[in-house]
Amino acid sequence: MKGILTILFILTSSIFAQTIKDISNVVGIRDNQLIGYGLVVGLAGTGDKSQFTMQSLQNLLMNSYIKIPTSSIKSKNIAAVMVTAKLPPFARQGDKIKIDISAIGDAKSIDHGQLLLTQLKGVDGNVYALAQGSVIADAKNLTTGFIYNGATIENEVDFSLKDEDDIILSLFKNSAKHADLIETKINERFGQKLATALDTRTIKILKPKDMSIVKFLSIVQNIELDDSFKRKIIIDMNREIIIAGADIPIDPVTVSRDNFTLRIKKSELSNEQWNDLAVNKGQDIGDNVKIGDTPGRVNIDNALINTKATPTISDLMRAMKIMKLPIADIIETIKLIKDLGSIDAEVEIRG
Repeated sequence: MKGILTILFILTSSIFAQTIKDISNVVGIRDNQLIGYGLVVGLAGTGDKSQFTMQSLQNLLMNSYIKIPTSSIKSKNIAAVMVTAKLPPFARQGDKIKIDISAIGDAKSIDHGQLLLTQLKGVDGNVYALAQGSVIADAKNLTTGFIYNGATIENEVDFSLKDEDDIILSLFKNSAKHADLIETKINERFGQKLATALDTRTIKILKPKDMSIVKFLSIVQNIELDDSFKRKIIIDMNREIIIAGADIPIDPVTVSRDNFTLRIKKSELSNEQWNDLAVNKGQDIGDNVKIGDTPGRVNIDNALINTKATPTISDLMRAMKIMKLPIADIIETIKLIKDLGSIDAEVEIRG
């Protein structure tokens, strides 16, 4: 019979409120998509011999005054790739950005290959960045990869914020209730009628004449709203990072997988019983966390996340870290619990 690892959390009360920037975009301040075609060299026989790859290599060599027919090129140490990136708002010349790389031929792997200088263009056909560097392939798909700080901004998007007399907010989701609430909160904060909800998703806000647009935007974006807005959990698949608000609640749920089982619930103990070491057993391991055991041997693969208050995402992640589960299992578990409807939050998958 499997034992049970009971992870007990003593939670302190916290005050949390969503702000306007958590549920809206400022129109005009956005990322721009970039794309380019390039070559990755230095592969140990894992590249491709597609016709367009050989033609690209031939063109590259001709630029170096080396003439050779494509039929004479036999190397599989090169791969043709598409390079994509996001140009952040207000990015300046010399800034570095991450790039994503995907093979388009029959290469087996682009891991540790060297991306040659590649132009990254916007939808207008202009070059905004130059990319180059050593590729780190995705462990689950060796024909895709990335380079952190792999591209340098060469040209800037022509957009000036300082001369704007107003800003327009666009809510992530249509909601008359939320649009009205934001209008009310902004007008209350400034003590005058500055915000007007144009529709259920768009709010126009006039800037006070005696304030800079940056300061004004900072104040508006950080105005607190009530907690009826959905929280957000951000999962970066490439970097294997999870970012979530500390108090996103989880409804009681059981997750059973091949290598572990989790049961998440709020404790039924009274305050007196919770503080009674004879009833609420466990060894304090810091951060107000106790590991307790019931009759039988403690089994790290069978955990009961038992909290004094409503269990949260931070409790879950803390518990799974203590269980020494790999980050991939933690990410997959959060996605499964979200699909079940036990997390009232938006899950954003990146990468």
